Amino acid sequence: MWIRNLLVLSCISFVLASCGSTTSTDTASSSQPFGGTTAQPLTPVKVGHLVALDMAPLFVGVESGCFKQNGLAVETVAFTNPGDNNAALAGSAIDFNINPFTLPFFAASSGVPIKTISAAGGWGVMQVIAKSQYKIKSAEGLARYVKDNPGKKLKIATLRGDTLELILLDTFEKEDLSVNDFEMVYFDDLLAMVDAFKLDKVDMLSHIKPYTTQFVENGSATVVTDNAKIWSPNTPNTVVSVLDKTLTGRPQVVESYLKGMQCAAKIINENPQEAISLLKGGNYYRVDDKVLLKAFETQPAPITFTPDLKAVQGVVDEMVKLKYIKVDVPASKIFDVSIIEKLEK
Repeated sequence: MWIRNLLVLSCISFVLASCGSTTSTDTASSSQPFGGTTAQPLTPVKVGHLVALDMAPLFVGVESGCFKQNGLAVETVAFTNPGDNNAALAGSAIDFNINPFTLPFFAASSGVPIKTISAAGGWGVMQVIAKSQYKIKSAEGLARYVKDNPGKKLKIATLRGDTLELILLDTFEKEDLSVNDFEMVYFDDLLAMVDAFKLDKVDMLSHIKPYTTQFVENGSATVVTDNAKIWSPNTPNTVVSVLDKTLTGRPQVVESYLKGMQCAAKIINENPQEAISLLKGGNYYRVDDKVLLKAFETQPAPITFTPDLKAVQGVVDEMVKLKYIKVDVPASKIFDVSIIEKLEK
């Protein structure tokens, strides 16, 4: 059951963006080579992705020409679930993929020689929101509400067995609360979760920016907490992975890809309005410009790409304890962030 839930993890825009198998391509024929001065043909790479706020560096990198400047012709390949994205990487149909950070652990446990090289770019992307009528604006405020309203159990929409549920469980633990203080409503469909919140069938929602941002911006919700506060400021939502053969055999391509992401992050961090204008070229997010701008501006820190591996391991350990994962694979065996650490020094 939880595996099926995992396959719909983290991105309501799987449905909203109607991703299907559509691709958009950065296809210029020449650019600067890796470390050289003479123009050479761009190196083609395919990147599998979902759609969430932290994938904006990929999209901005394509639309701005950041990848071209680093010698790459990037073709983006949209997937409707993370499992298919992982399968495409395992079968070498794509060169890179961007998936929730739990997915590489499952790939590795299935024998896929996968290496995760960086965070996708963006912090505090997973959010817990509440109906604005309750005036709950923090985890502490949630605890006060529960104490002051013993006869009222708030209904919370989440996905059983993934990080969106773990955000809630960790929040409860920190505030001396439990699932028994709430009415937990478990969904298999992220679109149904959003609809339930919109139609007042639930009081709280654990979900993803920029879609949670819509409710906050229209005044119907307040932010209770996010993954940056619950775990750490640099705990990712999604991460960038490659096969081990790519990392060891084509390290210059990996480095060029990460440089392209850094170039795009600079645009988003320094001029989010420009980034939003660029994103219109691919129609990546089906939200208003002001919602997307707010989602960018409310990130707890500028976009960087080195993830907090200790926090990642803590989440995975907890999933093992809850028996959502059978084998606890150390993050140190899956993550190799040496290149991005070098670039971000």
